[in-house]
Amino acid sequence: MASGLNKNVRKKPIGEMLFMGILSVALYAVLLMKQDAINSYFGRGGIYAFLPIITAFVFSYFHGAFTGDFWTVLGVEAKKKREVK
Repeated sequence: MASGLNKNVRKKPIGEMLFMGILSVALYAVLLMKQDAINSYFGRGGIYAFLPIITAFVFSYFHGAFTGDFWTVLGVEAKKKREVK
């Protein structure tokens, strides 16, 4: 019945934002608490040289997902471009 009334209304991703935020804080906490062990692995060279790069991608993904959801929850969205004919 009322399925056509709210087609453009999107639910705010509050749960996902909280999950990604908690996960991001946990990653930073582990990084800071275990920095001696992490530095010893990162400094070994060879194949271990890829660990800082992988770590940066992991942090970037989770922190970026949290930040995107955060701004969506606050109502800040990118401006939609109109096609000019």
